[in-house]
Amino acid sequence: MTDQELLAVEEEQPWLRLDKRMLLVHPVNEGIKILPVLLLSFFVGSQSGNHYWSLGILAVVVVFAILRWFTTSYRIGPVHVQLRTGVLQKKVLSIPRNRIRSVDVEANVLHRMLGLSILRIGTGQQAGKGEAFELNALDTSLVPALRVDLLQRVSGQIPAADGIPTAAPNPEVEIAHWQFSWVRFAPFSITGIVTIAAAVGVLFQYGLGQTLAESSVVSNSIDSAEQFGIAVFVVVALIALLVVSSIFACVRYLLTYANLTVTDQGRTLHVSHGLLRTRQSTLDRKRLRGTSLSQPLLLRAVSGARLDAIMTGVSAEKKESSLLLPQAPQAEALRMMSTVLGDAGLHGGADRPLLQHGPAARRRRYTRAALPLLVIAAGLGVAQYLGAPIPILAWTAIGVLFVAAVGLAHDRYRGLGHAVLPGWLITQHGSLDRTRHSLEAAGIIGWTVRQTFFQRRAGVATIVAATPAGVGHYEVIDIPVENAWAMIDAVTPRAGDIWLRRT
Repeated sequence: MTDQELLAVEEEQPWLRLDKRMLLVHPVNEGIKILPVLLLSFFVGSQSGNHYWSLGILAVVVVFAILRWFTTSYRIGPVHVQLRTGVLQKKVLSIPRNRIRSVDVEANVLHRMLGLSILRIGTGQQAGKGEAFELNALDTSLVPALRVDLLQRVSGQIPAADGIPTAAPNPEVEIAHWQFSWVRFAPFSITGIVTIAAAVGVLFQYGLGQTLAESSVVSNSIDSAEQFGIAVFVVVALIALLVVSSIFACVRYLLTYANLTVTDQGRTLHVSHGLLRTRQSTLDRKRLRGTSLSQPLLLRAVSGARLDAIMTGVSAEKKESSLLLPQAPQAEALRMMSTVLGDAGLHGGADRPLLQHGPAARRRRYTRAALPLLVIAAGLGVAQYLGAPIPILAWTAIGVLFVAAVGLAHDRYRGLGHAVLPGWLITQHGSLDRTRHSLEAAGIIGWTVRQTFFQRRAGVATIVAATPAGVGHYEVIDIPVENAWAMIDAVTPRAGDIWLRRT
């Protein structure tokens, strides 16, 4: 069928409403959003003797939530998917089918109790407030087939009259399954500390910080510090923080990633995870451009890693949209990486040793790590020579930091390298936050060779591969400048030959 015929068919399709069970969910969700306002109104009503303040606000919220259901409808056509919303201001959001890049499905506890799911459509662009295509919510039994249909480009096939396709999904093959033992990797991240910091921020935001500061817990802690000494108190406080943050990290890991499964459905990868709030993401293999293996220092110390997909049109800033494996055993992450990349065309060598970048790159690692400390040590030495009292603790700290900096430089050079395989570029760098990117050459749309002043003096350069996938660019850091354009030409033939002739 022609585009005009498909559009004509689309205009004749009926607009569908969300599931009626959302009339029970919307009021609860809206009430939770304004819970601080409800509590404040209840307090004001108690002081004035009028308890109808909170009831009036709650009634307005419930009516508004019900009206949202009556004013929300959607249509799944052969050319566009459309969403009509708005109680006071009407809005129609229309997305061409060929612009759909991802389809995510979520369900919190209340949704799961009612058999509902939230379906979100992503186009690879940052959506502003009120511009995201979200169907909150649909019958869970209808979502799998709808998700498969939405990820297909326009093929001329007219959907069923009710907007829900009836085609049976492809057979699924499970290629990864979450294990409870993986929880042991959760403490080796900063999620626990971030959770504690967020909780403290909420306390201060609602004025509870002053109450906490004046509580007996804080006063008893100050007394303990005076009794046992500051050093002992700091050590105990750090141990307590470590224990509490580890507990928070484990709880968050369980709630977010428990029951994770990755299934191969032929043309798509389906990732599902979550204990209370479930999330399902579908990754189209046609838009798969590689993988990113993350190995931060602490996680690497316990042989752990995390794996994400590099997808065209899916922002890597939202890790859950491209997640393949959370913190897991390194061997499992490498196996999963080899499986995904093997199916994408990289047969063998996904975890091969990388080509190191030579003595100049090694020297830059050590210079950048040790030079600031040597400058500080020289300053302290001059100050001491001029008669300023420099405590022995300062020199001890400089010595410890110097040893740590040398070790960090050694580890950074060990983790620096690249490899060029037929149709693929593999690059790795970092120590505290080491990442190994495997990028398909067909997904690279441009190259940049960049040199800072100090890189020119050292004879090295940084190569930047531009791509519409993942974070948008991937770097090969501190490669010898005489090898830069040859490497580019090996990945993308004829992309660097003009510069090779000039050199």
